[in-house]
Order: sequence, then structure tokens, then C-alpha cells
Amino acid sequence: MQTAASYKVLVVDDDPDIVELLQYNLTREGYEVSVAENGKKAIDVAQSVKPDVILMDVMMPVLDGIAACRQLREMGDFRHTHIIFLTARAEEFSEVAAFEAGADDFITKPIKPRALLSRLAAYARRDSQQEEQEKVIEIDGLRIDRNSFAVYKGDEKITLPKKEFELLSFLAATPNKVFSREELLNNIWGNDVYVIARTVDVHIRKVREKIGENHIKTIKGVGYKFNTD
Repeated sequence: MQTAASYKVLVVDDDPDIVELLQYNLTREGYEVSVAENGKKAIDVAQSVKPDVILMDVMMPVLDGIAACRQLREMGDFRHTHIIFLTARAEEFSEVAAFEAGADDFITKPIKPRALLSRLAAYARRDSQQEEQEKVIEIDGLRIDRNSFAVYKGDEKITLPKKEFELLSFLAATPNKVFSREELLNNIWGNDVYVIARTVDVHIRKVREKIGENHIKTIKGVGYKFNTD
């Protein structure tokens, strides 16, 4: 079972005061903490320590957080790492860009340590629950293996980032049931994680690009369903 003591967290920010604040609170809670001052250094440190969670600023010198996230997601070792952006930029376009790059969450500054710790605990709980769901879903020409986070379409193996995989497997577990964006946000990201409804649309589009357009159907004005009709 995932706990704080078994979680590795990489803190990436060019503001030493924020790094010190987060490192202090996370270490006190039992997390194993590494730090980096920019996106380029974050990639180097991540390859060394293999963190479970990366808390990363967006605006940084050398390599910004969006670019660093995109590069990490392209590496096989970090497809399922939780990447949470920390930023003072609260505009919606910044949030959409973050999720387009592969982020799991988006937290605006100033950071409230207790709220952040609660959010990390929620990720640990969901990871633990998913570890217990050792089953394979076979549906509509797809085989969705929850153990390996892999999707097979015939003989082709399709590897999805963690949130895309969770979204697909959640919909496929109850085929033809329509879920609203709010229901999908609550079940995939959790009640204690703030993301906009557009996040679901971004992830659905990415899943469709990889597995085909026909599996997930949009129900206009309502939400989405895994389609077997």
C-alpha cells in the first residue's frame, strides 16, 4: 500500500524559499524529497531518483515546467508519475497548456502546505486502490490491463499516460453508461483536486488519438460514454 513513507517527491522551483517550505513540510510528513531549480535539472534528478510525484513550477529559467513535463512524459519511466504544476499564473490558458503537456494537477500560488499534503495523500490512496484492482477488461476489440497500465488493440500495445489510462478504464468498466464531466473529474482526479471541466475534454481527445475515434462517444450537453453500440 502506498504511504507517505514510500512516496518519493521531486520539488522543482527556482524560488529557494518555496523549495525550502515544501521540502520542510514534505520531509516532516515522511516523504522522501529531492529538489531541482529548473526543468532541465528536474529531468536529470528524476532519471536518478525515479520520483512518484513531481511538484513543478511553470515559469523557470533554462527549461520551463511545460517543456520539462512534455519531455518527461515522452520517457517511458515517467508515463505514470504524478506531475503537479505549482504556479502563480491562474489564467485558464496556462492550465490547459499544463494538461496538454501531460500534467495531472495544477495548484496556484501561494501554496498552502496543509492543502498540498491532503492532495498528495489522496493520490497515495487512489494508487493503493488501483493496485488492488488486478483485473483485465476486454471490450470492443480492446484489452485493458490494469496491472501493467497497458492497452492492447489486437497485437498492438498502446501505452497511455496514467490519467488517460484511468479515464479509459473507468469508462470501459461500465460500457454505454454516460458520465458527466463532473463525475469523471471526481472519479479520476478526486474531489480534493481542482481542475477545470476542459481537462476531461483534453484527455478524451488524446485517448481517441491513440485507440481510435469510435470507442468513446460524446453525448452532447451531457458527457461521455464507452460505446459498444
